[in-house]
Amino acid sequence: MKPRVVRSALFTLLAVISAVAGQAQAQSWPEKPITFVVPFAAGGGTDAFARPLAAQLDAQLGKRVLIENRAGAGGTVGASAAAKAAPDGYTFFMGAAHHAIAPSLYPNLDYNIEKDFIAVALIARPPQVVVVNPDKVAAKTLAEFIAYAKANPGKLNYGSAGAGTTHHLAGELFKILTKTNIQHVPYRGAGPAMQDLIAGHVPVVFDGLGSSAAPVRAGQLRALAVAAPKRVPAFPDLPTAAEAGLAGYEVSTWYGLFAPKNTPPAIVQQMAAELQKAMQTSAIKEAWERNGSDVPDVTGPAFAKMVSAEVERWRKVVTEANVKLD
Repeated sequence: MKPRVVRSALFTLLAVISAVAGQAQAQSWPEKPITFVVPFAAGGGTDAFARPLAAQLDAQLGKRVLIENRAGAGGTVGASAAAKAAPDGYTFFMGAAHHAIAPSLYPNLDYNIEKDFIAVALIARPPQVVVVNPDKVAAKTLAEFIAYAKANPGKLNYGSAGAGTTHHLAGELFKILTKTNIQHVPYRGAGPAMQDLIAGHVPVVFDGLGSSAAPVRAGQLRALAVAAPKRVPAFPDLPTAAEAGLAGYEVSTWYGLFAPKNTPPAIVQQMAAELQKAMQTSAIKEAWERNGSDVPDVTGPAFAKMVSAEVERWRKVVTEANVKLD
């Protein structure tokens, strides 16, 4: 037999063995707890979706799905750790829109969101919302808030989930459109930003509706407008930014599940199937509605394509707004 034929036959055999091994591994998966790396502090928008989803998967899989919060540097610390995790199907990464922004702001990232991860599924996509502390900001409408900001240049601070996050860029876009001067105060996640907003240490946050919904309902915060093309069913009385007089202000965030590169395809496919099953349960649908998100059905290559489009979209926004990290 010729050497080339032998090599071809060998490669085919190895591919078959690998496929069979992967299928066998998937059939026995999971055999131990699974970890979702959440790259922000507990209590933020990512947690608002990751924790109910983990609880639902607990019930479906019969194994614990644990949340590991690893905050820092706009979500890039957790992403870096997840990218280096063993690709054995027991570590997944709960990424967000922030990770499509990061490549434009962090030139020395030691991971690539498009190349070092496998896009499993889009989980949620709640819109951004402008929220204020009612004890610190008298404005009851977005127009009143803009007027106050213009009358007090440089005197207002806005909190964010961290430098380079959608919260940060939502604030910068707001400043561009309104020609106001509001100072940015980055936190280590939306949770700490929300805590300081509720406590009155910062007067306004451009937040994802997922982490703002509960304190808004409780009366701790006042929502002025949602940065979406249409009103959110969970908050029917909350106007869109355009309705409130600020045309063109539309910012949404999204959350998605990723697997480290080289995770067995059969396990990735099984996780995607489990996610689709979980997303159709009443518990998840109700939680998502409370947090202002629809239940998306975007998995695999379609989700990967969306991520690549987001990376390019935010690159243009960063350039136009001339956003720099301090």
